Amino acid sequence: MADKPRTASLERNTSESQISVTINLDGTGKADIDTDNGMLKHMLDAFARHGAFDLTVKAAGDHSMGWHHVLEDTGIVLGRVVNEALGDKTGIVRMAHAIVPLDEALSRVVIDISGRGYGVVDMGTPKYEGEFSSDEVRHFLEAFAIESRMALHATVLAGKNDHHRSEATFKALARALRAAVAVDERNPDAIPSTKGVID
Repeated sequence: MADKPRTASLERNTSESQISVTINLDGTGKADIDTDNGMLKHMLDAFARHGAFDLTVKAAGDHSMGWHHVLEDTGIVLGRVVNEALGDKTGIVRMAHAIVPLDEALSRVVIDISGRGYGVVDMGTPKYEGEFSSDEVRHFLEAFAIESRMALHATVLAGKNDHHRSEATFKALARALRAAVAVDERNPDAIPSTKGVID
């Protein structure tokens, strides 16, 4: 595997949102999140910390009608920078999973960095209120999966508190992604696919 930083930056501006994201997959968990959405900031802080990713995010936009567009567009841009930072995927473990509790909540995330974006997300009983409800988490993760070009299965296995269910899911995503993007010490120079490419 080439000894070069696995980093990427992207800015996306639309009439609905202004999003910029920078990631270092080989970081230490430092996060600099600039957004008026407190729950989004909290979730991205947890994602960076538990994934050991250095992450800078600026996420703004018109939320007079709700946060949907800002949240969805942040998921899109985050997915794209993860995909870009991984390059041709040489040497990665590729598939991983994590199960993470938070008090009464328990979430499982399973990913395959396959080049084929697909999200299957079950957050339990949907919640629609708040700055970043569990239903918006579902949509965020689906957008992230498509744009990062990975298969992502996220399931809330238990939990009543919406905050806990969402946070456990983001932490599980972080731990699963951390494991999947890790360098495979047995095959550091191989692309982990029978096709010889992951695109």
